[in-house]
Amino acid sequence: MISTILPVSSLLLGMAILLAGSGLIGTLLGLRASVEGFTGLSLGLIMSGFFAGYIVGAFACPPLIRRIGHIRAFTAMAALAAVVSLLYGMVVNPWFWWVLRVIHGVTMVAIYMIIESWLNEQMHDKRGKIFAVYMMVSFVALGLGQFMIAIYGAEHMGSFALVAIFYCLGLVPIALTPVDQPTPIQTPSLPLARLYKVSPVGFAGGLVSGLVSGAFWGLSAAFAAAQGLDDFNVAVFTAAAIFGGAFMQWPVGHASEHRDRRVVLVSVCVLAAVCAVAMFAVAELSVMALVIATALYGGFAFTIYSLAVAQTHDRFHSSEALEATKALLVLHGTGAVIGPVLAGGIITAAGARAFPLVLVGMLVGLALFTAWRIRRDAPVPDAELTEFLAVHRTSVMAMEMDPRTPDTSTHADDDEPAVAPTEEVRQGA
Repeated sequence: MISTILPVSSLLLGMAILLAGSGLIGTLLGLRASVEGFTGLSLGLIMSGFFAGYIVGAFACPPLIRRIGHIRAFTAMAALAAVVSLLYGMVVNPWFWWVLRVIHGVTMVAIYMIIESWLNEQMHDKRGKIFAVYMMVSFVALGLGQFMIAIYGAEHMGSFALVAIFYCLGLVPIALTPVDQPTPIQTPSLPLARLYKVSPVGFAGGLVSGLVSGAFWGLSAAFAAAQGLDDFNVAVFTAAAIFGGAFMQWPVGHASEHRDRRVVLVSVCVLAAVCAVAMFAVAELSVMALVIATALYGGFAFTIYSLAVAQTHDRFHSSEALEATKALLVLHGTGAVIGPVLAGGIITAAGARAFPLVLVGMLVGLALFTAWRIRRDAPVPDAELTEFLAVHRTSVMAMEMDPRTPDTSTHADDDEPAVAPTEEVRQGA
């Protein structure tokens, strides 16, 4: 037992430190861009670079890790992320920042892959518990990282140095932990056309969740700053969305396990859209009201990806579920590339205050598409619904950690039969 607890604890601690730095840098760049007078479109392009790097890394990093090994790859990527964090503050230029964001995205997806593959190797028969703890650590670390902006502020080089320090500190507990060499990391291989054919609502949910989250993480800090919030209140604003998203995973998940998940998804989209309208309405009236509206918005909007993953699991045979959810992650990343650029272009033309209305349009679009599919396709029978789990967008290795998928680690039990949805249901939404 101790031989499992100690490595897992060290890996989770290292990941939490790294994610705290990652949570800070997104807000820091948004605020610094506002100070420097970058347009919304410029900022959207810059922030989309991270997700573009994420997609590139999802395909380029597995062969690199297999070639040089997990430990060397992890050390190199964490060091590169620290260097990139310092360069943001040393050279403040939109195009240079875009290049840095692409590199940053590649390094972070590699870091996620490596840590998650190590965790997967330690899970044995504790997959559900460790997966749940890992997801909660991810939410909490990202949320707490927001508040470090108040130490130096957006205009001080110290904030960028702080991010680099956290990336370096995250190496320490992991480097000192003896872990087994994990199984090789594979790249996603399920065609997106098949994902849409079998689970169109899962497909749309993955894409729109990327649009919404990419737009929010890319431009929310700039939106808050434009409403007159200081650095600390911007941190409160963004952290409220993260913690709201973490808190609402369970009630939304409980609802989705007792009725058609597509109906729950429509409800979540509508409620998130209402909250976004409230953000627009109270933005210039009250900081407290804006924070509350944002917390509620995050509570609903950030459950969309988890619902899309659950819907995809419902529709695919267990033998294909892993590749399907890996493809869904790539689709989510594609949406996250488009979202900041789309939102940035609109707020450049209409003003920063219009930002929540951009989110409304994305959410309403998903709600209408899902309602249309409900009319066309039969729901998954209650007896064949898979378990809902809170899922945070990390790497393809998180899909292997997910206890709903067959265990692909060296400890997998290949004798346990899989129960698949009927063919009629799998070809529905």
